[in-house]
Amino acid sequence: MASVTCRLALNTSKNRVLLNTMQIRKVVTTEAGSFLQAPVKQRYGLLGIALTISAGLTIGSLISKDVASFLEENDLFVPSDDDDD
Repeated sequence: MASVTCRLALNTSKNRVLLNTMQIRKVVTTEAGSFLQAPVKQRYGLLGIALTISAGLTIGSLISKDVASFLEENDLFVPSDDDDD
């Protein structure tokens, strides 16, 4: 019963605008049958790219450091001194 009340409250025209700004879409057409407008995409630009690349490089370097120390501890790969020519 409470969910029906919430659905009726969300179907008012003021709340449709609120739902569109919050980008919660459960339907793609209006009651009349016309399509709703496409949702606005949020773009993070260069900040998002920089954060993604820096996070990936940091995580990758931490993983490779741990794997290299594991290989050296177990004598699976030990660099030789002859390679420093």
